Amino acid sequence: MTKLSFAVRRREPLLVGPLAETPRETKRLSDTDDQEILRMHVPFIFFYRGGQQQAHDHDEAEDRHDPVAVIRRAVGEALVPYYPLAGRVREIEGRKLVVDCTGEGVLFVEADADVRMAELEAAADNGLMKAPFPCLDQLLFDVPGFGGVLNCPLLLIQVTRLLCGGFVLAVRFNHTISDATGIAQYISAVAELARGFPAPTLVPAWSRDILEARNPPNPSFPHREFDAVPTTTLPPPGDMVTRTFNFTSADVAAIIKFLPRDTTCTTFEALTAAVWRARTAALDLPPAEEIRLVPITNFRNRAPELALPAGYYGNACAFPTVVTTSGALLAGSLADAVDLVRNARGSVTAAYVRSMMDLLVLRGRPCLALANVYVVSDTRRAGFHRVDFGWGEPVYGGPADTLFMASFLVAVNNGGGEDAVAVPVMLPRPAMDRFASEIQMMLNALPEGF
Repeated sequence: MTKLSFAVRRREPLLVGPLAETPRETKRLSDTDDQEILRMHVPFIFFYRGGQQQAHDHDEAEDRHDPVAVIRRAVGEALVPYYPLAGRVREIEGRKLVVDCTGEGVLFVEADADVRMAELEAAADNGLMKAPFPCLDQLLFDVPGFGGVLNCPLLLIQVTRLLCGGFVLAVRFNHTISDATGIAQYISAVAELARGFPAPTLVPAWSRDILEARNPPNPSFPHREFDAVPTTTLPPPGDMVTRTFNFTSADVAAIIKFLPRDTTCTTFEALTAAVWRARTAALDLPPAEEIRLVPITNFRNRAPELALPAGYYGNACAFPTVVTTSGALLAGSLADAVDLVRNARGSVTAAYVRSMMDLLVLRGRPCLALANVYVVSDTRRAGFHRVDFGWGEPVYGGPADTLFMASFLVAVNNGGGEDAVAVPVMLPRPAMDRFASEIQMMLNALPEGF
């Protein structure tokens, strides 16, 4: 990636509230929402090329082609049906989280950048937008004093105009209020209203009471994800580098062809297993070292007995955990790793989810076990890459960054109209060089037994 820097001029942040009267009430978050690992903010980013947007009947003539004005208004319109997002999270007894629906609003930043979309693409690896993004801290400004989980705005939205007429939309959201699917649902509602829809096509549903622990709690699964283990010491931030690896459909097919013929697996399972093995080899851990994989599993469709409504926008993901050793993972085949991933995801049933909520409450909301853990989340079906505010689909839409312990599967266009899967990875620099070599070797010709 070519080094690129540019100036960004921001106006003072402002609060955008619902554009109509909304209920003033307190709503409980679910026992899945308020667990420790979700008490953080998560960034997403969308890049759009220039062009004209259709005029809306309600737009002022001078605003109808300005993405800042159009999106700011649509944000307020969408906060009417999604009014809890305009409130503030606070903690009550037992560290339980609730939302005070105050209508105070979300934080909105208007900005202009001295750069064109073509320059951003030219500076990217192979001309494809992917993490790490240049000047991310300027495209999603961390407004001082507004980044907390409690008593702070639940969303920060920044819209930055580019010199070419394109723009960048960046969002940071409080993970306790929504998962990726949930926040994509709100952003899609904003996009529909920006395009002139009279209302969002998917009606939002709160229904957090469905994901409450039983009384009395009765965990019935081992839940290795919440083992009490020491957290792994992280390498210093200065030693870390982030790279995004793109996998085309041909790449995925090349990986799958090295599995036994009778193996059935998804793209997520194949890529997660392959990347996990390459990452483990790159980190050069002692063979006896215990390692963990968490293939985050959305249970909206996997646990129909829970009867979550279609418009549910809370956290509906479980963290099934594979526990093995570095030596065992690398000594086994790729097919063995795929089996581990598939079996972990397959364990997530309605009974598992109920057991998970019971354990969280019984043990005071323990944190996810973070010792030598690698968390993989699939954001492709959330629809970030399809969000259209009236200027077409984004050049890139998805997670803005990643962590040493985590990667996302992101839907991207690999150039020439071919869909691909992008996987951002953060590693210490020497490990990143080894990881890239492992990936290249795998795609060129997987060795026997990989």
